[in-house]
This record gives sequence, structure tokens and C-alpha cells, in this order.
Amino acid sequence: MSSVEHTTRRGLLKGAAGALSLAAASRVALPGGAFAQGAGPEVKGAKLGFIALTDAAPLFVAKEKGYFAKYGMPDVEVLKQASWGTTRDNLVLGSEGNGIDGAHILTPMPYLISAGRVTQNNVPVPMYILARLNLAGQCISVAKEHMGDKVALDAKPFKAALERKKASGKSVKAAMTFPGGTHDLWIRYWLAAGGIDPDKDIETIVVPPPQMVANMKVGTMDCFCVCEPWNEQLITQGIGYTALTTGELWKDHPEKALGMRASWVDKHPNAAKALLAAVMEAQAWCDKPENRDELAGIVAKRQWINVPATDVVKRMKGEFDYGDGRKVSNSPHIMKYWADNASYPYKSHDLWFITEDIRWGKFDPQTDSKALIEKVNREDIWREVAKGMGIAAPTSTSRGKETFFDGKVFDPADPAAYLNSLGIKKVA
Repeated sequence: MSSVEHTTRRGLLKGAAGALSLAAASRVALPGGAFAQGAGPEVKGAKLGFIALTDAAPLFVAKEKGYFAKYGMPDVEVLKQASWGTTRDNLVLGSEGNGIDGAHILTPMPYLISAGRVTQNNVPVPMYILARLNLAGQCISVAKEHMGDKVALDAKPFKAALERKKASGKSVKAAMTFPGGTHDLWIRYWLAAGGIDPDKDIETIVVPPPQMVANMKVGTMDCFCVCEPWNEQLITQGIGYTALTTGELWKDHPEKALGMRASWVDKHPNAAKALLAAVMEAQAWCDKPENRDELAGIVAKRQWINVPATDVVKRMKGEFDYGDGRKVSNSPHIMKYWADNASYPYKSHDLWFITEDIRWGKFDPQTDSKALIEKVNREDIWREVAKGMGIAAPTSTSRGKETFFDGKVFDPADPAAYLNSLGIKKVA
């Protein structure tokens, strides 16, 4: 780690110190600050979508705490979406077509949308990623019927359970939230590492996050991957348990992003920077330990997630009751909104997502991943906003080599070697 990065982590991006730095910096930011160029935002509002998940918290906080207004964007609307498919459709429409301008979004989705891989008639709709919203904090949950199989990080016991179930004539299903999205990739990685082919040994289905618990209750699936509060609610209702948190698969993995229509950002560059500044300040606020109780109260509200605060507060504090007898305090896999460069959109992370989507056939093997990343990832805007707020940015667009729980290593300098090292995949 360079001395600059070390300073960034210790002095700016950790807990209260980070929040204080932002609070001080905000006095010189928009409107009329370092990156406003004397003009301020071109518009006063934007329409941002979200799914009812705790990693959308920075958008809730930016709205409730007045950060959008503080940076000259008082009319920002934060609008609940029914599913990731709905989010995609509304992004394609844009606010001019009664859709949305941007969203709390699964990191691979702006790439899939920009490339026309998941849009009607495969029409590309250029998107930008302005920031990462969080690291880690997702879970893979398993139905109560598999409790005795002791399914956890190692999926091999799950493979045997699924084979027994199929032999009895019953179907076996794994649910995720959007094809090629983060939850799809986490559950596929986990299954494949345990010798389960997610395209042959189990049926993979799409279920919107808020519908996961109800669907498992009626026996629709054997396992699912989603963010909170739905894993905790599953345990509360006695329907299943948490097999693992996704941070156990890959510590401090990237997760959601702040995605915007490229046309909106290009038309309103100062407004885009104002939005980003507000979200960054909200991320720092979310990560202060002393704010976690208040944060839980905010996200639990009816207009946001609409669940009891007790269903989110413990895991927000790193207290994990897996529901099968395992309990962990001060989990190293707690969701991070700001610490450890959580907000910075590393290009190396986007490369991993595209590589995994090539692995499972969502992108063609000949996809020019780096060219696509150059079009979608706008870490340059993040850096400009950070500079205007007095925040030190990472020295590199790559976080370097990443090691997974099963020993696999992703080297951003050689994604092909990583892909070749994987045993179960669609690509030859």
C-alpha cells in the first residue's frame, strides 16, 4: 500500500475522521465550490431509483439529511422500484419518458444495459458508474429443510442434499435478483466452487428482493442470494438460515453502484457532480458507528424498506446470527459504505464482473472488456468531486490481485488466466 493510500484510509476514509473531513470540505463544495466552476447545478433535481435493500442507504440519507439540497439539488426524487428489471426499464425510458435518470444499481447492470445485452431489441443505452455505494453485505440463505445438511461456505454438502432431493423427483432451485447481476454471480461462484453447475445441476430463477422470503416460504426455492433485510427476515420468520455472507467468498467485494444515464450526466455535468458529492457525504455518515442506530431507523421507514428496524440494526453493527447456531460479533464482513475506499469505483472490480459475465455467457468471450469499462466507469468524475471536497483518492484505478475463499486469484492484468483457472463455466 502506498503512503498516499495509507493516509487516505487512516485519515479520511475511516469512521468519524472521514465524516469530519467531509463535513469540513462540504463548506467549500457546491454550490459555488471547487467543482461547480461558478455555475452550480444545471438543474435542481433528478429521479433516482432504488430497490428496498440496506445498501441503498446512502440515497435515503442524502435525501433525509438534506445533502442533495445542500449541494444545490433540492428536488432530487428517490423512487422505489419493484425489481431490477423495472429499474432497467425505467433507466431505458429516462425521466423524459416518465422513467428515471439514475439508480442504486447492481454494478454489472450499467455494463449490460450499455452493451444492449439486457434491453429490448438489444438496443444499447449508455450508462455511467459514478461511484460504488458499498462493499460486501449480501448473503446466501438456505431453506430450513437443509438445516441438517450443515450447508455453509463449503457448498459440497449442499450438492449431496440437492442430488437426494432430485432423486426423489423434486425440483431444486436457486434464486437471484437479476441475470448477470451481483447476486447471480455470488451464488454461481459459491455453487460452482462446491461442484454444483448452476446451469445444469440446479435451476436458477429470478425473484425480486422483496419477494424472496415469501417465495421461500411456499417452497419456490432451496437457496437465494440477496441483500438485507431479507436474509434476516427469513430467520425471523423461521423459514431458513444464512449459509454465508458474501464477504466470506471475497472479502470487501464491490457490490452496488450509483449508475446514471450517460446522456443525463453529459447534459448536466455540474448537477451530476452535485449528486455525487451528496451521496459521498451520505456514505461517510452511514459508516460512522455512532450513526448505525439512526441509520437503521431511517432505512426501516415505510417509504424506504418498510421493515422493523430490529431486522436491520444488528447486521449493520456486524452482529450476525446465522440462524443455525452460529453467531458472530464484530464481523469482518460488515457492509461498508465509505471505509476502505468503498465509494471509489475501481476499474479492476468492474473487470471482474465482466469476466464473470463472460464465464456464464452474459457477455461474448470476444468482448473488449477494457474498452467497455473506459466508456462506463467514470472514476474520473469521482476523483474530480473528491478533489473539490478535499478527499484523497486512491493512487490507482486497480485494487490489485483479489483472492477468493477457494484460493482462486483474479489478476486484473490477466483476466484470461483467471477465467481459464475456473472448472465450471459456460465458455470453453
